[in-house]
Amino acid sequence: MIVAIFGNPRKGTALLRKGRYSEFNRIYHITTATYQRTPIFNNLLLGRCVVRALMRQHQDGHIESLAFVVMPDHLHWLLQLRSDRTLSVCMNLVKSLSAREIRHRSGMRETVWQRGYHDRALRKEDDVVRIARYIIANPLRGGLVNSIRQYPLWDAKWL
Repeated sequence: MIVAIFGNPRKGTALLRKGRYSEFNRIYHITTATYQRTPIFNNLLLGRCVVRALMRQHQDGHIESLAFVVMPDHLHWLLQLRSDRTLSVCMNLVKSLSAREIRHRSGMRETVWQRGYHDRALRKEDDVVRIARYIIANPLRGGLVNSIRQYPLWDAKWL
């Protein structure tokens, strides 16, 4: 039992990521938050920096972006790995590219992203469209808009 060997690792520690494995063609649901949950992406221009970083990974052929929503203080992303690049490398690039552009555009000096991220590998029996809809509906559940059409920082392949 892992808990018996390692104890009870704190949230965000390397021990929680020890078993992380990136698999070609696997679909993952990623969630990551801004540092101290600061609502940086209430600013549409700064939220678009994240979208550009996501799309760059897609355009470079490393992933296929299936759905995403950039919330004021966090990101949900549904993606499929399409190269031998690991999930960790993709996430590090998204975070570093977006943080660099956010700092450049805003003059912000603070840390943009929290360390790490949460990932869930989807199983074959998981309904990808249902999960994509769940991700996209975050602004509705958060009370930010009455219709997803009103929220500018999302996209989905099937919707």
